[in-house]
Amino acid sequence: MNDNEVTEVNIENDERAGLVPLAAASIVVGAVTGTTGVLFRFALERADIWRNAFIAWGHAGHDAAIVLMVLVVLAASAAAALAAWLVARFAPMASGSGIPHAEAVLHGRLPPAPLILIPIKFVGGVLAIGAGLALGREGPTVQMGASIAHALGTFFRRNAVDCRVLLAAGAGAGLATAFNAPIAGAVFVLEELMRRFDTRTAVAALGASAGAIAMARLLHGDLPDFHLPAQPFPGFAMTGAHLLLGALLGLLGALYSRLIIWTLDVADALAPPHSVRHATIRAAVVGVAIGLLAWFAPHLAGGGDALTEQALLGRGTLLGVTAMFALRFIVGPLSYAAGTPGGIFAPMLALGAQTGLVFGRVCLDWFPGMAPATGDTGTFAVVGMAAFFVAVVRAPVTGIVLVTEMTASFSLLLPMLTACFTAMIVPMLLRVPPIYDTLGERAAKHR
Repeated sequence: MNDNEVTEVNIENDERAGLVPLAAASIVVGAVTGTTGVLFRFALERADIWRNAFIAWGHAGHDAAIVLMVLVVLAASAAAALAAWLVARFAPMASGSGIPHAEAVLHGRLPPAPLILIPIKFVGGVLAIGAGLALGREGPTVQMGASIAHALGTFFRRNAVDCRVLLAAGAGAGLATAFNAPIAGAVFVLEELMRRFDTRTAVAALGASAGAIAMARLLHGDLPDFHLPAQPFPGFAMTGAHLLLGALLGLLGALYSRLIIWTLDVADALAPPHSVRHATIRAAVVGVAIGLLAWFAPHLAGGGDALTEQALLGRGTLLGVTAMFALRFIVGPLSYAAGTPGGIFAPMLALGAQTGLVFGRVCLDWFPGMAPATGDTGTFAVVGMAAFFVAVVRAPVTGIVLVTEMTASFSLLLPMLTACFTAMIVPMLLRVPPIYDTLGERAAKHR
């Protein structure tokens, strides 16, 4: 046996060592993360119901409508302020998405977060997103999953390498739970968090996603997040349209990334994030704006799932959808600048779906002959979701798999791949880096 063969055998033995305990631990990590994520989602859904019911009651012809509006605005401001205060006071690393923090821990730039992050992220996320901030539930579930995984890895006495692998797997399980997308959760670990493929990571990622989705579907159901009619394959004649849609979304995604960073810079200049008082005040100010939005346009507040569903079903006028897109394009970065727990995936999916809907409407109005091939605007909306995600995050496989699982649109894999191709190229040509790379670098400068 030569030296190369000996090296290969040693590598194989290293990969097998402790693989069964790692796999078992990953399933437990997934189950705990899935349960936590589902409880978080239930809390957000209940908060949305209460917020919308109170606003609807306030609009029902009461003489005290102005007073009720003030109460809504004050409640949103107080909830956002409390969420930011909890973060700044007890767990500063819980601010924002949490994905950049998880990546920093995985690459050894930061130590793992203490366990107090989990209740702070949970409560802060419910307060902020429940108040109507345009933030996604996936950021909190990803970071809570990573913290749960590290704690369990330590409890199971896994070595440092396995704890790191479990932390990545727990983060992926959090994404899987947030969107009922187990494969996307596992792919997210390999493509975005670890950025490499190896056997131990793959086993842990699959085990954690399986455990998480088992609990999520047991507690929350097994239907895709979005329900739309089956979309036909649009045919190769539509390749040009999908390439153009991807380029448009690549440009919008680059602008959105820049807007997020610019908004954070402005917010930090006005109210330094390291001051608990300043962090609380700026969140309260953002909460006032969100409270006004929730009162006058309740459907535009919150994470945006309802907007995504409406776009996928092709509902809304061209002018109305364009106006909603423009407003949410600004509200998303503004909400993120509040410094409360919350992600950017869900708001991005809504923007992508709305862009796809508008693009599809224009195509079908200007070129009526396209209708038999495309079916309806739902095709463009689904493709738009994936392309906008890829333009901002720069994780094409995760984006395509995530949208496919969320919409059950398996016939649109090729159109999504086509649009994501140009959606990825345009920001690269404009020298706009992936959003999590930028957020990670920015966080490192502020430490």
